Amino acid sequence: MQRLPSFAVIETHMHILLVEDDDSLATAIRRIFTAEGHVVDCVADGLEGLTQAGMEQYDVFVFDVMLPSLDGFEVTRRLRRDGVRTPILLLTARDAVRDRVAGLDAGADDYLVKPFAPQELLARVRALGRRNSPGSLEGQILRVGDLELNLLTREAVRGGKTIDLTAKEFVLLEELMRHAGQVMTRTRLLDTVWNYDVLTDSNVVDMYIHYLRTKIDKDFEMKLIRTVRGAGYAIREG
Repeated sequence: MQRLPSFAVIETHMHILLVEDDDSLATAIRRIFTAEGHVVDCVADGLEGLTQAGMEQYDVFVFDVMLPSLDGFEVTRRLRRDGVRTPILLLTARDAVRDRVAGLDAGADDYLVKPFAPQELLARVRALGRRNSPGSLEGQILRVGDLELNLLTREAVRGGKTIDLTAKEFVLLEELMRHAGQVMTRTRLLDTVWNYDVLTDSNVVDMYIHYLRTKIDKDFEMKLIRTVRGAGYAIREG
Protein backbone atom coordinates (compact mmCIF):
# COMPACT_ATOMS: atom_id res chain seq x y z
CA MET A 1 0.00 0.00 0.00
CA GLN A 2 1.23 3.49 -0.83
CA ARG A 3 1.94 6.17 1.73
CA LEU A 4 -0.91 8.62 2.29
CA PRO A 5 0.05 12.09 1.00
CA SER A 6 0.00 14.94 3.50
CA PHE A 7 -2.58 16.96 1.57
CA ALA A 8 -5.37 14.35 1.95
CA VAL A 9 -8.28 15.76 3.96
CA ILE A 10 -11.57 14.53 5.34
CA GLU A 11 -14.97 16.13 5.71
CA THR A 12 -16.24 14.47 8.88
CA HIS A 13 -14.95 12.11 11.52
CA MET A 14 -16.67 8.74 11.45
CA HIS A 15 -17.05 5.65 13.59
CA ILE A 16 -15.95 2.70 11.44
CA LEU A 17 -16.16 -1.04 12.02
CA LEU A 18 -13.31 -2.86 10.25
CA VAL A 19 -13.51 -6.65 9.96
CA GLU A 20 -10.20 -7.97 8.57
CA ASP A 21 -8.37 -11.16 9.57
CA ASP A 22 -4.98 -10.20 8.10
CA ASP A 23 -3.27 -8.57 11.09
CA SER A 24 -0.76 -6.52 9.10
CA LEU A 25 -3.39 -5.22 6.68
CA ALA A 26 -5.84 -4.49 9.49
CA THR A 27 -3.13 -2.49 11.29
CA ALA A 28 -2.31 -0.53 8.14
CA ILE A 29 -5.95 0.27 7.38
CA ARG A 30 -6.60 1.26 10.96
CA ARG A 31 -3.64 3.68 10.87
CA ILE A 32 -4.96 5.22 7.64
CA PHE A 33 -8.35 5.84 9.22
CA THR A 34 -7.14 7.04 12.62
CA ALA A 35 -4.64 9.41 10.97
CA GLU A 36 -7.66 11.13 9.45
CA GLY A 37 -9.45 11.38 12.79
CA HIS A 38 -11.83 8.44 12.40
CA VAL A 39 -12.60 6.13 15.31
CA VAL A 40 -12.04 2.49 14.31
CA ASP A 41 -13.16 -0.75 15.96
CA CYS A 42 -11.40 -3.77 14.49
CA VAL A 43 -12.23 -7.47 14.74
CA ALA A 44 -10.85 -10.43 12.78
CA ASP A 45 -13.78 -12.84 12.56
CA GLY A 46 -17.00 -12.64 10.53
CA LEU A 47 -19.28 -13.84 13.31
CA GLU A 48 -17.62 -11.51 15.80
CA GLY A 49 -18.02 -8.68 13.30
CA LEU A 50 -21.73 -9.42 12.95
CA THR A 51 -22.11 -9.31 16.73
CA GLN A 52 -20.08 -6.10 17.04
CA ALA A 53 -22.15 -4.42 14.33
CA GLY A 54 -25.20 -4.76 16.55
CA MET A 55 -23.52 -3.39 19.66
CA GLU A 56 -22.48 0.09 18.49
CA GLN A 57 -23.70 2.83 16.16
CA TYR A 58 -21.39 2.95 13.15
CA ASP A 59 -21.21 5.30 10.18
CA VAL A 60 -19.55 2.80 7.82
CA PHE A 61 -18.72 -0.92 7.83
CA VAL A 62 -15.55 -2.13 6.05
CA PHE A 63 -15.52 -5.92 5.63
CA ASP A 64 -12.95 -8.21 4.07
CA VAL A 65 -14.65 -10.86 1.94
CA MET A 66 -12.55 -13.85 3.06
CA LEU A 67 -13.13 -14.13 6.82
CA PRO A 68 -13.24 -16.97 9.37
CA SER A 69 -16.67 -18.20 10.57
CA LEU A 70 -18.73 -16.07 8.17
CA ASP A 71 -17.42 -14.47 4.99
CA GLY A 72 -18.04 -10.82 4.19
CA PHE A 73 -20.87 -11.67 1.80
CA GLU A 74 -22.76 -13.57 4.49
CA VAL A 75 -22.19 -10.90 7.15
CA THR A 76 -23.56 -8.35 4.69
CA ARG A 77 -26.60 -10.50 3.86
CA ARG A 78 -27.46 -11.01 7.51
CA LEU A 79 -27.17 -7.32 8.35
CA ARG A 80 -29.39 -6.34 5.43
CA ARG A 81 -31.84 -9.10 6.32
CA ASP A 82 -32.10 -7.61 9.81
CA GLY A 83 -32.80 -4.16 8.40
CA VAL A 84 -29.37 -2.60 9.09
CA ARG A 85 -28.80 0.11 6.46
CA THR A 86 -25.31 1.28 7.47
CA PRO A 87 -23.17 1.61 4.29
CA ILE A 88 -20.90 -1.38 3.66
CA LEU A 89 -17.59 -1.40 1.77
CA LEU A 90 -16.23 -4.85 0.86
CA LEU A 91 -12.49 -5.44 0.45
CA THR A 92 -11.27 -8.40 -1.58
CA ALA A 93 -8.40 -9.71 -3.65
CA ARG A 94 -10.90 -11.23 -6.09
CA ASP A 95 -11.55 -8.90 -9.03
CA ALA A 96 -13.78 -11.08 -11.20
CA VAL A 97 -16.99 -9.39 -12.29
CA ARG A 98 -19.06 -12.21 -10.77
CA ASP A 99 -17.46 -11.59 -7.37
CA ARG A 100 -18.20 -7.86 -7.49
CA VAL A 101 -21.76 -8.59 -8.54
CA ALA A 102 -22.12 -11.12 -5.70
CA GLY A 103 -20.99 -8.51 -3.19
CA LEU A 104 -23.36 -5.85 -4.46
CA ASP A 105 -26.24 -8.31 -4.66
CA ALA A 106 -25.58 -9.30 -1.06
CA GLY A 107 -26.33 -5.71 -0.09
CA ALA A 108 -22.92 -4.00 -0.12
CA ASP A 109 -22.74 -0.38 -1.24
CA ASP A 110 -19.23 -0.48 -2.68
CA TYR A 111 -16.46 -2.93 -3.52
CA LEU A 112 -12.70 -2.24 -3.45
CA VAL A 113 -10.15 -4.67 -4.90
CA LYS A 114 -6.77 -5.20 -3.19
CA PRO A 115 -4.18 -3.82 -3.47
CA PHE A 116 -5.57 -0.30 -3.25
CA ALA A 117 -4.19 3.17 -2.63
CA PRO A 118 -4.99 4.73 0.77
CA GLN A 119 -6.40 7.80 -1.01
CA GLU A 120 -8.95 5.66 -2.81
CA LEU A 121 -9.93 3.81 0.38
CA LEU A 122 -10.48 7.12 2.18
CA ALA A 123 -12.41 8.57 -0.75
CA ARG A 124 -14.73 5.55 -0.90
CA VAL A 125 -15.37 5.72 2.85
CA ARG A 126 -16.00 9.48 2.73
CA ALA A 127 -18.54 8.96 -0.05
CA LEU A 128 -20.34 6.28 1.95
CA GLY A 129 -20.27 8.48 5.04
CA ARG A 130 -21.90 11.35 3.15
CA ARG A 131 -24.57 8.98 1.88
CA ASN A 132 -25.38 7.99 5.45
CA SER A 133 -25.31 11.50 6.92
CA PRO A 134 -28.59 12.78 8.44
CA GLY A 135 -28.75 15.65 5.98
CA SER A 136 -28.51 13.44 2.92
CA LEU A 137 -31.81 12.02 1.70
CA GLU A 138 -30.79 11.22 -1.88
CA GLY A 139 -31.76 7.65 -2.55
CA GLN A 140 -33.02 7.20 1.00
CA ILE A 141 -36.74 7.62 0.35
CA LEU A 142 -38.62 5.05 -1.72
CA ARG A 143 -41.97 6.07 -3.22
CA VAL A 144 -44.83 4.17 -4.83
CA GLY A 145 -47.92 6.28 -5.34
CA ASP A 146 -48.69 8.07 -2.08
CA LEU A 147 -46.62 5.58 -0.07
CA GLU A 148 -43.17 6.69 1.15
CA LEU A 149 -40.55 4.61 2.93
CA ASN A 150 -37.71 6.53 4.60
CA LEU A 151 -34.66 4.28 4.90
CA LEU A 152 -32.91 6.64 7.30
CA THR A 153 -35.70 7.12 9.84
CA ARG A 154 -37.23 3.70 9.06
CA GLU A 155 -40.62 5.33 8.79
CA ALA A 156 -43.46 4.47 6.41
CA VAL A 157 -46.06 7.09 5.52
CA ARG A 158 -49.09 6.80 3.26
CA GLY A 159 -51.43 9.68 2.54
CA GLY A 160 -49.89 11.61 5.43
CA LYS A 161 -50.56 8.74 7.84
CA THR A 162 -47.59 7.16 9.63
CA ILE A 163 -47.65 3.37 9.49
CA ASP A 164 -46.12 1.31 12.29
CA LEU A 165 -44.10 -1.61 10.88
CA THR A 166 -42.18 -4.40 12.57
CA ALA A 167 -38.54 -4.88 11.55
CA LYS A 168 -39.39 -7.78 9.23
CA GLU A 169 -42.38 -5.97 7.70
CA PHE A 170 -40.11 -3.00 6.98
CA VAL A 171 -37.51 -5.16 5.21
CA LEU A 172 -40.20 -6.92 3.16
CA LEU A 173 -41.80 -3.62 2.14
CA GLU A 174 -38.40 -2.18 1.25
CA GLU A 175 -37.64 -5.17 -0.98
CA LEU A 176 -40.98 -4.79 -2.77
CA MET A 177 -40.55 -1.03 -3.21
CA ARG A 178 -36.97 -1.29 -4.45
CA HIS A 179 -38.38 -3.47 -7.24
CA ALA A 180 -41.66 -1.60 -7.75
CA GLY A 181 -43.60 -2.93 -10.71
CA GLN A 182 -41.63 -6.18 -10.77
CA VAL A 183 -43.05 -9.53 -9.76
CA MET A 184 -41.22 -10.88 -6.72
CA THR A 185 -41.55 -14.64 -6.33
CA ARG A 186 -42.03 -16.23 -2.92
CA THR A 187 -38.68 -17.99 -3.32
CA ARG A 188 -36.87 -14.75 -4.00
CA LEU A 189 -38.53 -13.02 -1.05
CA LEU A 190 -37.66 -15.93 1.23
CA ASP A 191 -34.04 -15.66 0.14
CA THR A 192 -33.66 -11.88 0.32
CA VAL A 193 -35.86 -11.09 3.35
CA TRP A 194 -35.57 -14.26 5.44
CA ASN A 195 -32.34 -15.65 3.93
CA TYR A 196 -33.73 -19.20 4.05
CA ASP A 197 -31.32 -21.89 2.94
CA VAL A 198 -34.13 -24.45 3.11
CA LEU A 199 -37.69 -23.45 2.37
CA THR A 200 -39.05 -24.68 5.68
CA ASP A 201 -42.18 -22.53 5.67
CA SER A 202 -43.14 -20.92 2.37
CA ASN A 203 -46.37 -19.65 3.95
CA VAL A 204 -44.40 -17.07 5.92
CA VAL A 205 -44.31 -14.83 2.82
CA ASP A 206 -48.10 -14.96 2.39
CA MET A 207 -48.55 -14.29 6.10
CA TYR A 208 -46.37 -11.17 6.07
CA ILE A 209 -47.92 -9.92 2.83
CA HIS A 210 -51.26 -10.13 4.65
CA TYR A 211 -49.81 -8.10 7.54
CA LEU A 212 -48.54 -5.45 5.11
CA ARG A 213 -51.82 -5.24 3.24
CA THR A 214 -53.68 -4.69 6.49
CA LYS A 215 -51.39 -1.78 7.31
CA ILE A 216 -50.68 -0.37 3.83
CA ASP A 217 -53.85 -0.94 1.80
CA LYS A 218 -56.80 -1.58 4.10
CA ASP A 219 -57.79 2.06 4.68
CA PHE A 220 -57.11 3.23 1.12
CA GLU A 221 -59.18 2.92 -2.04
CA MET A 222 -56.15 2.28 -4.24
CA LYS A 223 -54.48 -1.02 -3.39
CA LEU A 224 -50.73 -1.08 -4.00
CA ILE A 225 -49.73 -4.64 -3.12
CA ARG A 226 -50.82 -7.04 -5.86
CA THR A 227 -50.94 -10.82 -6.07
CA VAL A 228 -49.71 -12.18 -9.39
CA ARG A 229 -51.37 -15.57 -9.54
CA GLY A 230 -48.94 -18.44 -9.85
CA ALA A 231 -45.93 -16.10 -9.67
CA GLY A 232 -45.71 -13.99 -6.53
CA TYR A 233 -46.30 -10.41 -5.45
CA ALA A 234 -45.70 -6.92 -6.78
CA ILE A 235 -46.20 -3.39 -5.52
CA ARG A 236 -47.30 -0.79 -8.05
CA GLU A 237 -49.59 2.17 -8.55
CA GLY A 238 -52.61 1.84 -10.78
